[in-house]
Amino acid sequence: MQAIIDAVQKNSDIADARHARDYSLCTYLLKMREFYRWHKGLDFTASLSSETIGQWIEAKEALWQSLEAENFVPIPLKGQRFDPFDYENINRQLVPRSLLYGSGYGRFGRPVFFLAELLRVERLGDCTLFVAGKEYARELSAPPAMAQGKTLLVRSESVKRMLWEKIEEGEWRGRHAPLQRAMAEHAFSEDAPKALEKMTESVIEDIIIPHEMGEAMAGEILGEAWDAMLMAMTATQGEIMARAARDHLADCLWTLPRMLERRRSGAIHAYFAMFSAVQKALFPALFRAYKAWMASRDLTPLEEAVERGRTHWMTIAQRATELHRLHGTCCAPHVEALIRENAL
Repeated sequence: MQAIIDAVQKNSDIADARHARDYSLCTYLLKMREFYRWHKGLDFTASLSSETIGQWIEAKEALWQSLEAENFVPIPLKGQRFDPFDYENINRQLVPRSLLYGSGYGRFGRPVFFLAELLRVERLGDCTLFVAGKEYARELSAPPAMAQGKTLLVRSESVKRMLWEKIEEGEWRGRHAPLQRAMAEHAFSEDAPKALEKMTESVIEDIIIPHEMGEAMAGEILGEAWDAMLMAMTATQGEIMARAARDHLADCLWTLPRMLERRRSGAIHAYFAMFSAVQKALFPALFRAYKAWMASRDLTPLEEAVERGRTHWMTIAQRATELHRLHGTCCAPHVEALIRENAL
């Protein structure tokens, strides 16, 4: 077990050596505070010494500097050595042991690795959902979910960390109305740790899993042409715009219709609390519909915005892949312009 953890953590450190400083300084420091908590096994509400964290960050950055030129190492399992991106064969060995391994590429071509406790496996239509719990090895970005074809991986610890980062970010940058409303729905002022657990469960069931289902649906429609386009635009504004547009498509296909049908106000607030600046800029009509719902509690504006969004973002995504077909590796500025000029 320890040899597997060590290999996954080394690959995670190599990935961080190459990409950890891709974030803005503020985001980097927030993520490093959370990363420190994870490394030390500290509770989210534990007070942190700035001096201690600063020393830890210096040591971590020195480690990354020493690893930057190294290659990823194979994963040792039962006398065999697996390519670290061969997650399917690795999981054939680990899932029966109630472990889950994940690897792939995230935003900007950033490699992602993790090893975690496996909480549950579930069939959702023609997709297989794996939900992970306690994480034994990970890198800095730790995305809360990954869709790999018809395999969906959800990391409950990462979802909880993401929510806590949002809460800390809201405290640092000022009041965040949707987040404050979501926190009020879960009674954060009464018992923050318990409320965080409840909010994490709600976000996983009402937002994260449905979003990954929507991603799988979008992938079926857009096919391999979409992935080829992203590879041609790695680390560009075109990639940022394209990923945000596809997020909107996935949510209009599945996440939002399901959420609105179930009429869960806490989930609706949490969804808009997690809206990125790019998402908000591209789909202001949806945020206006949220405000209209807040004023009237009538879901009609949201339902209408989702219906328009489904058609709109499908068209934009398909036009983006056509631009890649026409312009190849030079498509990024064309895709960026297309999406910027077609905000809804």
